Amino acid sequence: MTRQTLKDKLKHLSTSPGVYRMLDRSQKVIYVGKAKNLKKRVSQYFVESKLHDKTSILKKQIDTFEVIITKTETEALLLENDLIKQHKPKYNILLKDSKSYPYIFISGDKHPRLGLHRGKKTSENQYFGPYPSAYVARDALALLKKIFKVRQCTNSFYRARSRPCLEYQIGLCSAPCVEKISDKKYLQDVDMVALFLKGKGAKLLNSVSDKMTQASIDLDFEAAANYRDQLIGLRTIQEQHGSQFSSDMDVVSVVEKSNKHCVEVLFVRSGKQIGSESFFPKHTTEKDCNTVLSAFLPLYYLGKKTPKQILISHKLSDKTLISSALSTQLIQSPGVEKKHFLEIATLNAKESLKQHLLSGFTKKNQLESLQKTLALDELPEWMECFDISHTMGEATTASCVVFEKGLPKTTKYRQFNINDITPGDDYAAMNQAVFRRYSRLIQAGRPLPSVVFIDGGLGQLNQAIMVMNSIGVESIQLVGVAKGEGRKAGLETLIVIEDEGVRRINLSPHDPALLLINHIRDESHRFAIKNHRQKRAKKRNTSPLEAVRGIGANKRTALLNHFGGLQEIQKASLDELQKVVGINEKLAAKILESFK
Repeated sequence: MTRQTLKDKLKHLSTSPGVYRMLDRSQKVIYVGKAKNLKKRVSQYFVESKLHDKTSILKKQIDTFEVIITKTETEALLLENDLIKQHKPKYNILLKDSKSYPYIFISGDKHPRLGLHRGKKTSENQYFGPYPSAYVARDALALLKKIFKVRQCTNSFYRARSRPCLEYQIGLCSAPCVEKISDKKYLQDVDMVALFLKGKGAKLLNSVSDKMTQASIDLDFEAAANYRDQLIGLRTIQEQHGSQFSSDMDVVSVVEKSNKHCVEVLFVRSGKQIGSESFFPKHTTEKDCNTVLSAFLPLYYLGKKTPKQILISHKLSDKTLISSALSTQLIQSPGVEKKHFLEIATLNAKESLKQHLLSGFTKKNQLESLQKTLALDELPEWMECFDISHTMGEATTASCVVFEKGLPKTTKYRQFNINDITPGDDYAAMNQAVFRRYSRLIQAGRPLPSVVFIDGGLGQLNQAIMVMNSIGVESIQLVGVAKGEGRKAGLETLIVIEDEGVRRINLSPHDPALLLINHIRDESHRFAIKNHRQKRAKKRNTSPLEAVRGIGANKRTALLNHFGGLQEIQKASLDELQKVVGINEKLAAKILESFK
């Protein structure tokens, strides 16, 4: 389509809400979007502006466009979702699949049965869910079978029975097929199952307890014992999966790393976390988490039975629109009782994304790529990494993590308490940690790693090189890992000292070598912070008096009660200290020495 034709088409475009489709020269749909004002939104694609790379590429591919007008913006959102699923445009955020999730159903038969269901629902059955996987749903069915003994066999099997089956013999079914239980009693059990699946645990416990009491009054001890077993089973479930609230909700969290996104959906039913699922949407390069979440929610939930509440990790500008389209409540700022579910979802999302990025390349590929990057003679099967951690110079610690064949060996991790340095001097701390590590290995006659990473810039790397030279180690390849702009993962610079000078290496964020290095560096960082926090907490919670031999709990208490605090004890003279009951001249001198 010529430029003039496009201008004429834009000039007469409607200002109503609707959906637009961008087509390339082969008339293939490459992008679908929605708009509150079609003319204003579509025109933005045909004006000169400084746009990021992906939008610029999209603009170059557009030959023409088509629009569909809708009455409301909500209708546009629904239509956009359908068109994206239909055309799978190249430049839209897409999901890998849109499979249906399993439900547990109670049939509408004379003797209702429990079962697993996928697909279209019918009006005569009751449905509970969705569950994140068939495994979770089957696990719930097995649990219900043990407690309530409601049949789960098919109708053809049920109708063919002339005597009880094995399920009845082992106590997993009450055999309504051959009238081993009355219709009234069986339907009562079915009603209790329905209460349980609806999340009304407290009401169900009270109901079972009342029936047990009534059965005892009626001297029906067999029924009372059955109700007692149900009560024990239900209370055990509540203790294992209890919660302060009984609502059904999904928790959706989005995280980003190295231009890849992970969307974690956590399923909470009756206040219990019953599972989760991870998604890695396509075409999300240069998209922020808010944009990905806004695109994900309609794609994932439209056409499904949504829970009453969906807890989301980011604030959305079109929250009201999406909430209306999904007929559910979107919660952006959860209370204390629900916030921990969001934290769980975020932790799972980070872990899933980390594993997803790592799984893109085998460990062998990563090691081979690292060997090529650093020009090593052999695969670096034994690597170590050092990191320093402190808080304004307080409680400085160093970590050394060990990786063998690309995998962490936590049993070989080492930590170093750094002493006798100027607080906050990272160079001196690195010098001390590297010396202590490798001087001991050499003294013990043990082998050395092939590569050692130093978390830091040229200064920290030079300290490690000085140590290696002083103890006569030349076989180890030392590599500095300097943080990138904004400390963003994927932008690190590798620093290697060669005969010709300093060589700086910048790799692609998805380079297998850099992914492995980041994994090692992150692990050393985690281990260093963990040990630093433990040391800092111990130091802050320990009294200097505890280090004085001969001063026990009673004498510490007597000193504190007499002087009113550590500062006053520190100011006290030798004679003043001896006035405290149990403190002689020798102990008083030790106390003064400890405060020095």
